[in-house]
Amino acid sequence: MASLVSWNCRGLKTKISDLEDIINTYRPACIALQETHFKTTDNIRVKHYSVLNKNYDSDRASGGVALLIAKDIPSAPLQLNTSLQAIAARIHTISLITICSLYLSPNQQINQTDLNELVYQLPDPFILLGDFNGHSSIWGSSDSNSRGVQIEQLLTDHNLCILNSDQQTYFHQPTKTFHSIDLAICSPSIYPFFDLAIDNSLHNSDHFPLTLNDNRNNHFDSNRPERYVFAAATGLSLLVSLPSQLIWSKTAP
Repeated sequence: MASLVSWNCRGLKTKISDLEDIINTYRPACIALQETHFKTTDNIRVKHYSVLNKNYDSDRASGGVALLIAKDIPSAPLQLNTSLQAIAARIHTISLITICSLYLSPNQQINQTDLNELVYQLPDPFILLGDFNGHSSIWGSSDSNSRGVQIEQLLTDHNLCILNSDQQTYFHQPTKTFHSIDLAICSPSIYPFFDLAIDNSLHNSDHFPLTLNDNRNNHFDSNRPERYVFAAATGLSLLVSLPSQLIWSKTAP
């Protein structure tokens, strides 16, 4: 069982059976999807999951993000003021956490200010999941690009952690090469609790699903609470203090 799954499905309409396979395999509390390719007139329904989605305003179905949250998980959507393709919610499994699904198109210029403002709107602790289309040696790329530099700056400016190491997450069909562009970024307070793995199947996409397991499941009662009052959870504090060399990556020296 994975606590969380993140997947660039590259068009959900034709991947419903693949999504069902992922759900049956991992039974995740929450799934972050990118490139859903839905129009505003489309209606997404997934059995046993509540669906939050943000569609990309385009003449054709493209881009788009969604969060699928298990219906037995207490949750509350977050209203984000951003032009980015991002959607977020607070969920309660073992503890209260913010989950954000983000898609950064390789064909659009992303303003660093927009990234900063998105992070400012995410209550701690949070996990930012998505397809960033950024290359950096920090998360296993053999080269770097301007988007990768932007993400590095975001990590540094906000003292964030990255759960990726050197796993390849994307298969580029024209060149038959693998790349690391799908990332899981989190607040330092929850960094020790999550382990990231990559599914071994593309599930008819060109991106492998990322799975995140909350290792506190091994130590806490896994019974999900029947009710949770989100308004009462306002005093979240850091659980741990991490040395600076761990801020970027699980494999940082």
